[in-house]
Amino acid sequence: MIKHIVMWKLKPEALGNSADENAAKMKQMLEALQGVIPVLRSIEVSHDIRESVPECDVLLFSEFDNMDDLSTYATHPAHLECVDFIKQVVSERRVVDYAI
Repeated sequence: MIKHIVMWKLKPEALGNSADENAAKMKQMLEALQGVIPVLRSIEVSHDIRESVPECDVLLFSEFDNMDDLSTYATHPAHLECVDFIKQVVSERRVVDYAI
């Protein structure tokens, strides 16, 4: 099993929206991928971050059976649509993939 964690710091304002508004849109878009991308076993997204060092505004936690499935997810058109939006509103990104 592969765990995929992504943490983003958002721009204070982007695309005419506040960071909070863009965080809510990211959450909605990413969670909508469940059931659309068959290899995505689970996904959780939060923008209610209580404590983070370094600071982040949005956190994604997802699970895949293997690295091939993570690659399939990464290149899926529905995911790429999210990526297009996210790249416009994010100032920093951190990612961790690990196997259990």
